[in-house]
Amino acid sequence: MSSELAFASATSALSAFRALEMSPLDVLEAQISEIERRNGDTTTGINALTETLFDSARLEARSAADRYARCAADGATPPPLLGLTVATKEKHGIAGHRLEYGLAARRGQLAAEDHPVVQRVRTAGGVIHARTTSPEFSCATVTHSPMWGITRNPWNLEMSPGGSSGGAGAALAAGFTTLATASDIAGSTRIPAGFTGTVGYKAPFGRIPGLPPLSADWYRGDGPMGRTVADVALLASVLSGHHPVDHDSWGPSGQPFDLGGGVAGLRIGVSIRLGDFPVAPDVADNTRAVADVLAAAGADVVEVDLPWTTELMRETIFTHFGHILGPAVARETSGSEDRVAAYLRQFIADAAAAAQRNSLIDSLAMDARMRADLAAAMSGLDVLVCPTSAVPALRADADYVDGIDTPERHLTHYWEAHMTAPFNVANACPVVSVPSGMSTVGVPTGVQIAGHPHDESMMFRVAQAVESLIGFDPSYPVLASAQ
Repeated sequence: MSSELAFASATSALSAFRALEMSPLDVLEAQISEIERRNGDTTTGINALTETLFDSARLEARSAADRYARCAADGATPPPLLGLTVATKEKHGIAGHRLEYGLAARRGQLAAEDHPVVQRVRTAGGVIHARTTSPEFSCATVTHSPMWGITRNPWNLEMSPGGSSGGAGAALAAGFTTLATASDIAGSTRIPAGFTGTVGYKAPFGRIPGLPPLSADWYRGDGPMGRTVADVALLASVLSGHHPVDHDSWGPSGQPFDLGGGVAGLRIGVSIRLGDFPVAPDVADNTRAVADVLAAAGADVVEVDLPWTTELMRETIFTHFGHILGPAVARETSGSEDRVAAYLRQFIADAAAAAQRNSLIDSLAMDARMRADLAAAMSGLDVLVCPTSAVPALRADADYVDGIDTPERHLTHYWEAHMTAPFNVANACPVVSVPSGMSTVGVPTGVQIAGHPHDESMMFRVAQAVESLIGFDPSYPVLASAQ
């Protein structure tokens, strides 16, 4: 029963809380039990967390239970996340707590203020009980660092939950939390969602506020992760909207998404390779299975191709990184280069080299080309569906600085393995990763559902349909082992 409580969805937990059938403290204690039993050490365990806040979380959960009782008595409406546990990514600073980004150069530094994402979670009544791991400066598609150790995938501990929000994905898959916050500049929310059988949402640029100066980077954004589409839509509605600290933020806050409507009559594009991505057979098969169930549910499913190449994509994103994120990382690590992980050194070098080859105006032109290609491919479609990652899994402890060896071929660069970054180039598009099935190495695979610029409602509608039609069980890693 404890494990079942730990895996309760946010929407079902809220219903039970409001009916006084379950207490927020019951869920919190169940998840603390899972953390203490399964998180383990920094080398062999799941190791999804950088910090736990159990004492304050217990107080907040008790207070939430009391407030539900008062609301039941007087008919008041509770805040939208009241009593739900939320594990926040370490980079989403909490005032007075460490904010290190996994970097040795920042060891011991404290956040001066709450990140806007943290502010909104707390205002909505969420209970922050844990903070989650990432690679150094969130600059890898695996999650390990000298500071925090190796984060592993609960489905298969030899494999990575992905990155950079790998701790968030692992925590959700292991039943350590109900909801989680994440960030995404090239796939850092969607890649972990794909590998852990969870749901991760990259909102349109500016829809969810961040912190300056990097919140102005038009590739990036902060966002929600959860175990169901409805849970992610709930957290997205809370996080979204204009915030005074982020001048690029926009739109209303607290606006719910309608997940109903199904897919009958919709025109849905499916692209297995997004150009020439080297997609593994099991990933491709699971993506086709999603296309088949959508067609059976009444959608007009059409195959779509794009003129993109992985070489074009890599040159485009690293040119962008070379003018913004790369210099920011180099500044943060200045004087401590000998203590930087190999993957971060490679990132800095790749970004700097691309910026030498291409100017910032070149970068804008490259972005425009990829956006135009996507707009043409999606013309007449309601959404586009494609794999989240081209590979079924990554090793938990690998750097992949020399590329990735797969059964089919050698990938010369790790970004050939992930199909997420093009949608950061086209960052007005809402994109969510939902589970598509299981891979041959015992971890889940995911598909991305991409909407037209700012059309979140259609994207969530199709995502909900895929989730219902595929019937993936996100609680399997824990509940099956407990039987």
